[in-house]
Amino acid sequence: METNTTIQQVTQLFESWAGEKAIQVTPLPASASYRVYYRIQGETQKAIAAYNADKKENNAFIQFTQHFLQQGIAVPNLYAQNLAANIYLLEDLGDQTLLNTVLQSRAKTDEPNSFGKELVHLYEQTILELVKLQINGHQNLDYQHAYPRAAFDRQSIMWDLNYFKYYFLKLAKIPFDEQLLEEDFAVFADYLLQANNHFFLHRDCQGRNVMLKDGKPYFIDYQGGRQGALQYDLAALLYQAKANIPNATRRELLHFYIDAAAKLTPIDVPQFMKMYDAYVLVRSIQVLGAYGFRGFYERKKHFLDSIPFALNNVAWLLANADLPDNIPTLKKVLQELVNAEELKKFGNYKAHNSPLVVTVSSFSYKNQIPPDTSGNGGGFVFDCRAIHNPGRYAPYKKLTGRDESVIHFLKTESNIEEFLRSAFALVDNSVATYIERNFTSLMVSFGCTGGQHRSVYSADKLAEYLESKYGVQVNLTHIEQERKGWVN
Repeated sequence: METNTTIQQVTQLFESWAGEKAIQVTPLPASASYRVYYRIQGETQKAIAAYNADKKENNAFIQFTQHFLQQGIAVPNLYAQNLAANIYLLEDLGDQTLLNTVLQSRAKTDEPNSFGKELVHLYEQTILELVKLQINGHQNLDYQHAYPRAAFDRQSIMWDLNYFKYYFLKLAKIPFDEQLLEEDFAVFADYLLQANNHFFLHRDCQGRNVMLKDGKPYFIDYQGGRQGALQYDLAALLYQAKANIPNATRRELLHFYIDAAAKLTPIDVPQFMKMYDAYVLVRSIQVLGAYGFRGFYERKKHFLDSIPFALNNVAWLLANADLPDNIPTLKKVLQELVNAEELKKFGNYKAHNSPLVVTVSSFSYKNQIPPDTSGNGGGFVFDCRAIHNPGRYAPYKKLTGRDESVIHFLKTESNIEEFLRSAFALVDNSVATYIERNFTSLMVSFGCTGGQHRSVYSADKLAEYLESKYGVQVNLTHIEQERKGWVN
């Protein structure tokens, strides 16, 4: 969660770079990482600020970005940095990702798995930029800045395989012989290392990390990049679970990729094809590990909802891919995962592919009720002023609904939990219906006297609830607090 100090620091960095005041600082919705992002708007300038407590990861991202920009590669401009405070300032590439475009396109048709020519073209454009990132970006890149590994080597592979073992297999309660599985891991790692690995590997090149600005794809979140094989990033892009690209289209794009890469570096096509399916499998295994950690361990429902899509990919690979013969235990546990009835309960396919974005806001009734910029007419507005107000008492006047003492007051000295149960029940009905009907937007606003305590807490709790229950995109804004820079 963002702090007042961090917001003050990113505001100062922006104003120093832009030479003008920051009018609005808006925290962006949380992702799977522990980084925190803010959109900052000035009178004429705008930027994205990033806060990350991991200094080595910050250094890797900044060094890579500076190198890629020199190479003319499609990444965001780096405007300013304050590494002592763990923050840096980037070009604002907007909100539209490649994955959002896929989901929105499907919502406009009656075919949930459709993949039209426009989407194919977007993926082709992304592939053209990807080969530049991997091949041109590798040239003269100093991998000593890579973190946590300089290469996708045996150690990296074993980390991913064991991540899958401990955070997915064990938590999903799939029985296996650990020694035999470890032996297969070693064999599989050796097989993967036969591929030519003298390229830049983005490490998480999926549709959420491809921004579309004026129709052009840009890559973000490559701070975990390292030296590796070409096949890995292509596998991550084409086999992203939620994108659910048809297998025939994946094969077409695979050949498009090979043709594009061959214009920049010699490609041994038979060897590339031989290794490709194995890299699709290791990426799928890594993704399942991440879903297990974020879903089974951290209890984040939208990661659990992705499991059926990822298992569909694994099932297809087991039935159709050219995989090494000498990994029988690994193949066995993967087949057991595919057949596990318990895992099939996860995933609301309608919700998973829904283009719905829920905008949740807190505001002050001293100012106006938030306008609905979507053009759909406002949605829900909940009045929190009947709830016992901590702002009436001196110890809480300079705090907000995110401070522990205020939260404790609201839970023990007010009826806010009962209030929110009623509000959530109303919103639940609309969200479920909107998902079913492929609607794109819903707005929910909580207002109180100052937009500081009760409404802030309520908006935060609803955003957390919707993300956990449905996995839909939630845009959370605290209008009054962001206007004041969270300084009360």
